[in-house]
Amino acid sequence: MDYVSALVPPVVMAAFFIGVIRVIVKTQGGANKAKEDAAVDAALAGEEGTRKAPANTEA
Repeated sequence: MDYVSALVPPVVMAAFFIGVIRVIVKTQGGANKAKEDAAVDAALAGEEGTRKAPANTEA
């Protein structure tokens, strides 16, 4: 019975790891992807706007 007690922790950890990977894969994309992409695009556009503003005022 020692082999059973030796195998249980790795099997439990493997099952937990598979569950975590499945959650990560399921949360990628889908309906939230468009919202996340829009938020990133807005942040990048705002950052580009603040970079270009000082360059235009020097001229």
